[in-house]
Amino acid sequence: MISEELLEKTVRDLFDGIRFTREPADLYDPLRYMIAIGGKRLRPRLCLLTYSLFRDSFEEGVLEPAAGLEVFHTFTLIHDDIMDRSPLRRGHETVWKKWSPDTAILSGDVMCIDSYKRIAKAPAAVLPQVMELFSKTAAEVCDGQQYDMDFEHLERVEMEQYMQMIGLKTGVLIACAAKMGALIAGAPAEVCEALYKYGYDLGLAFQVADDYLDAYGEEKVFGKPIGGDILNAKKSWLTVRAMDKGADLEADFNRPAVTPEERVAKIAAVKAHYDACGVPADARAEIARLSTAALAHVEGVLSPDALARLRAFADRLVGRTF
Repeated sequence: MISEELLEKTVRDLFDGIRFTREPADLYDPLRYMIAIGGKRLRPRLCLLTYSLFRDSFEEGVLEPAAGLEVFHTFTLIHDDIMDRSPLRRGHETVWKKWSPDTAILSGDVMCIDSYKRIAKAPAAVLPQVMELFSKTAAEVCDGQQYDMDFEHLERVEMEQYMQMIGLKTGVLIACAAKMGALIAGAPAEVCEALYKYGYDLGLAFQVADDYLDAYGEEKVFGKPIGGDILNAKKSWLTVRAMDKGADLEADFNRPAVTPEERVAKIAAVKAHYDACGVPADARAEIARLSTAALAHVEGVLSPDALARLRAFADRLVGRTF
């Protein structure tokens, strides 16, 4: 089993070494910019973690696919920021804001293509399975984004619909990362499937945590403006839960939010509904429940040491909400 220290060093070295050197500059500068501003790198880290549970050293056949997962995720962020009109990402201007929406669309397309080139460097013995897994996942992520946008125009979204949406938008890519590392390492099929389920439920927990932090986090820690989901009238987990508990959010969601003062007032008004319904505590309980469910999938399948590594990863990922 590869040590945690070597895994962390490998992740750092992997992204320090990524270079987009092609021209024209206006197409590739946004790619260089997005890689430079960093991120949690949770998907490549999880891919390398599950690989490390079955191997004693990292090989090129897993490094490039792991990087490809992050490049693909970054592509989705560039396009999501256009659709959400979000001005900040990781504390920096978003690509569409810094350059233009047109440039952001095209640069995102290039990142998507680059991600496939990297995934395709998986070992030949498992390449068909890896490509099938990744392609299915990529399509599902797009499905999830469309559902997310569709929900903005619905008066009410049921919790079951919401959980399906975040499963597609967020859960499947984290699940893909968990399974891909094990698949490339040659783990048994049943173990790969258990790790996929672990990643999926952990992805749900991560998204609920993200929704929670969008309303209750600190901007300098969260990396983007607090209250963005409220200002964009997105049906976040908090909103769906509040409506399930009888909150009438329509009037406050429809409040104008043009000036800074109006934006602050709108966010405060909607959060008052959340607080009155006990939604923050509900969200924290759901995050804990989903994290427990994730680990249950791999209990009895992996060694105690491997379970401890996966538990530490889950705690690191969603512990920021407590």
